[in-house]
Amino acid sequence: MVTIADVARHAGVAPSTVSYVLTGKRSISPQTRTKVRESIRLLGYHPHAGARALATSRANVVALVLPLRPGVHLPVVMRFVTAAVTTARRHDMDVLLVTADQGAQGLRRVAGSAQVDGFLVMDVELDDDRVPLLRQMAQPSVLIGRPAAVKGLTCVDLDFESAGARCVDHLADLGHRYIGFLGAPSVVYQRNTGYAQRTMAGFGAAAMRRGIASTALPAEDDYESVLASVRSLLRTQPAMTALVVHNEAALGWVAGSLRALGRRVPDDVAVVAICPDELAEQMQLTSVQLPAEELGRQAMELLVARLNGHPTAPLTLLPPKLAGRASTAPRLRRA
Repeated sequence: MVTIADVARHAGVAPSTVSYVLTGKRSISPQTRTKVRESIRLLGYHPHAGARALATSRANVVALVLPLRPGVHLPVVMRFVTAAVTTARRHDMDVLLVTADQGAQGLRRVAGSAQVDGFLVMDVELDDDRVPLLRQMAQPSVLIGRPAAVKGLTCVDLDFESAGARCVDHLADLGHRYIGFLGAPSVVYQRNTGYAQRTMAGFGAAAMRRGIASTALPAEDDYESVLASVRSLLRTQPAMTALVVHNEAALGWVAGSLRALGRRVPDDVAVVAICPDELAEQMQLTSVQLPAEELGRQAMELLVARLNGHPTAPLTLLPPKLAGRASTAPRLRRA
């Protein structure tokens, strides 16, 4: 079956240009329009009522709303973006990346454009001011993350409460009874960002359930700040023998900070991270996987389903998966 992508390759244009020629959504030069129509004729392409549905004036463009705010760690975020864009291409769709931090106002501006069929929304806060508008818009949307209430939405996320709890359970099973938590930058908590708040809540609840003494602090993404946070954790809890880190930008400084304070990993302090597997493998850290690629892929598939009129669940949660590596070991009782 001939697709828009086939026509685009034959004509030497982007798939969105083929869509615009067919729908008239944008002004296309006569030369390009002629070239596209000739490719359509030669290849025998016929618009159909499948995933593209051009006959109903689809633009075949979705907006990925990713506000570039303080505390957003781009190397990890781009894993989500790459997976979403790659999945969109398989459906002959283009992705418009929206990075301005304008909240509901910016979303309303983009939603008013006839060139956008739907939205993927990232960096979701518990009380996100974009959510009421997303529930009302004509265009469908999918959130990578979840607010406090998911009714009327389609959300996909890692189960971050369970991820925080899984870290505690792993360390408690190894015999650790004093565990610290090094979290995201403080601005992330100030914004009430869902993934950060839920992870810390899951960590705290599991610590109480297991009878673990725990202390949690945010960490900024530079060495001096990480060193100061680790020092503060050890000062508050001198018997701390394990540390959970939920801050990819800070991970590179954690082992060095512990060494500077006379602690070895894992002999003196075991470390568990919540981060992408590739990063954990490079640093040989026991970790709960942050499945960025899978979340990006599933989010785009859910959006395509909504564009095609298929029902979707309000919330899809991925269970946390922990992989043991060299940074954790059983706690030896000392005489």
